[in-house]
Amino acid sequence: MKIPDAQSALNKLKEGNARYLAGKGGSGDFSEEIRKKTCDKGQFPYAVIVTCSDSRVIPESVFDAGIGDLFVIRVAGNVIDRHQLGSIEYAAEHLGCRLIVVMGHDRCGAVDAALNHAPENNIKYITDEIKKAIGDTTDEREACRLNVLHGVSVIEKSIEIKEEERHGLEVHGAMYYLKDGRVEFL
Repeated sequence: MKIPDAQSALNKLKEGNARYLAGKGGSGDFSEEIRKKTCDKGQFPYAVIVTCSDSRVIPESVFDAGIGDLFVIRVAGNVIDRHQLGSIEYAAEHLGCRLIVVMGHDRCGAVDAALNHAPENNIKYITDEIKKAIGDTTDEREACRLNVLHGVSVIEKSIEIKEEERHGLEVHGAMYYLKDGRVEFL
């Protein structure tokens, strides 16, 4: 199976979000046949989506995708550390994905925690990363956007990703809006 280039993959995501917004989603394949095919022949996702763990953000639905279409990495606040980078590098190097999207969302609890609270324990690790990303901003929507752009920057600094970019890999940021389901590519 031929995996699309970055621009074709980005177009597929935009088209899928348009179907989702129009209420015409549900064309993603979840059939018994695709389960068997991906089990027997492996996965060939056309995009990596790094997004928040928030239960209201469901990339397969938002982009009208099915089994084997997206390589999804979810972590609160869509922060990027070595674990996420390792997963991204795997998808790029071994699965051939040419598109990586870091997708944040508005009304993010992790961003709110970084802006307005003083979490402890392991949650602090997440909010510290977000604080590093957002600097002095106090506007929640801007903080969410800056956090996405920081994630894109972290990915682009990876030596392995830099090498893959020479082969057509692209990294994009995006924002998902909870109220209307729209995805804005930054």
